[in-house]
Amino acid sequence: MKTLLNTLYVTSPDAYLRLDGDTICVELDREKVLQVPLHHIGSVVCFGDAMLTPPLMQRCTADGKSIAFLDRHGGFAARVEGAVSGNVLLRLDQFAAFSSKEFQLTTSRNIVAGKVHNSRQVLMRGAREAADESDKNGLSAAAEFLAAMLRKLESATNLDEIRGIEGECARTYFGTLSHVIRIDRRAHFKMNGRSRRPPLDRFNALLSFLYTLLMIDCRAALEAVGLDPQIGFLHALRPGRPALALDLMEEFRPVLADRVALTVVNRGQVSAGQFEVRPGGGVLMSPEARKELITTYQKRKQEEIAHGLVDDRVALGIVPHLQARLMARTIRGDMDAYLPFVYR
Repeated sequence: MKTLLNTLYVTSPDAYLRLDGDTICVELDREKVLQVPLHHIGSVVCFGDAMLTPPLMQRCTADGKSIAFLDRHGGFAARVEGAVSGNVLLRLDQFAAFSSKEFQLTTSRNIVAGKVHNSRQVLMRGAREAADESDKNGLSAAAEFLAAMLRKLESATNLDEIRGIEGECARTYFGTLSHVIRIDRRAHFKMNGRSRRPPLDRFNALLSFLYTLLMIDCRAALEAVGLDPQIGFLHALRPGRPALALDLMEEFRPVLADRVALTVVNRGQVSAGQFEVRPGGGVLMSPEARKELITTYQKRKQEEIAHGLVDDRVALGIVPHLQARLMARTIRGDMDAYLPFVYR
């Protein structure tokens, strides 16, 4: 688990990708701009109208490397995968677990607890570093509210109650997150709650894009251990919806996505001029802002952290794979309950 395979992000919409021996060759206007060994790549994500040759797609799917296509605005469009792999007996156990109300309730409660704990960590860190007293007080109050919701979550008796608590925590968290943004950057990047499809401000545009990248990573982690990413426990099942991938990513949103968005804003890595406000209020990122976000996201995944169930420090990008394994062990009955990742 020490190896962190990189994701190859192809941000040039007219790029042409082909197989060259055991490498991926990327061309622009028939000029080679990049060549990378396949064994260094865990997955490929393409934006816009990038083209991949059939031999390359076949090699990637044969090697278990997923290929995801996003539209020019960073929205998920499609995914290419090979033959279904994994343990069919594990998937049968997963279907049985989904039919168990007790399993669904316990797992959903623990997933939400992990998300709320990690969200609270972001707010408390913001309060410690805040220079303005009103920012410090607002963040501290929100963190206390999340702590109270964690206690309330322990006594939740049905899935609707758990989802309601998660919703209340999310509204408080996103309603306060702007206090973590530097005051001199806040005028252009303040968020007015969470908005999506389309995002209605610059910070929400950053979050929506990062959540797409995180979902792709979590889905790949689940499939690597043989789980069906569409059979989840917290998120309702819908045709084509990767409910279990959405479940898994909840605990990672604050520490992998939200922290990256705060970093690029507070360090001035993205500017207000790199966003376009469309008719109707939707906000889009420029290709330059997207590239900066991808670079920072990749660097964040390489940071080593302590995991409560692993002796050695591990790269943050490995943790979704560790959690997917814990989910599989819980579904098989090897663990009493799913233990979420909690960031300290």
